[in-house]
Amino acid sequence: MSCQYAKKYLKELCDIAVSIDENEIERIVGILRSVRESGGRLFFLGVGGSAGSASHAVNDFRKICGFEAYAPTDNVSELTARVNDDGWETVFAEWLRGSRIRSSDAVFVFSVGGGDREKKISVNITKALDLAKEAGASIVGVVGRDGGYTARVADACVIIPPIDSDTITPLVESFHGVIWHLLASHPRMKMNETKWESVR
Repeated sequence: MSCQYAKKYLKELCDIAVSIDENEIERIVGILRSVRESGGRLFFLGVGGSAGSASHAVNDFRKICGFEAYAPTDNVSELTARVNDDGWETVFAEWLRGSRIRSSDAVFVFSVGGGDREKKISVNITKALDLAKEAGASIVGVVGRDGGYTARVADACVIIPPIDSDTITPLVESFHGVIWHLLASHPRMKMNETKWESVR
């Protein structure tokens, strides 16, 4: 049974990989290059496992691609203070406001559902995106299912299509890593060599 599950999971991974819109990835590359060239900053948003993806992506985009990049979930003291004092729904928006988000910046969302205010899912992401739009900042994302609010308001967004309702979350979160590593190693994005590629 476990062997069959592994085979099924890996097949779903392959099916998703060949169905991803490569043009949307290139649109994200173009947006991010413009942000970097204009001296803008890159803010990564994610909740749960996606917060871990945001933290890892900050490292890669700073070290490999030369971005000034941040994730609000990396500062647990500020994050929990804002949640405690003001509430979970506004935590990302208020963090972006405190960072003085501006039109040269970009917000990059990692999310399984992309946020849904009506269903009260990841409202903190939807409110942050509203603030980003007000500031004129670019919005990009890698999300699952139908993309939710992120896909509706983003300038470019890769949607990871659902293959099986039982494996939506692990597969989408797996592809967060696949896509941001693709972006960070993309020849139009990469500025610095990574260790194992530079050792001969």
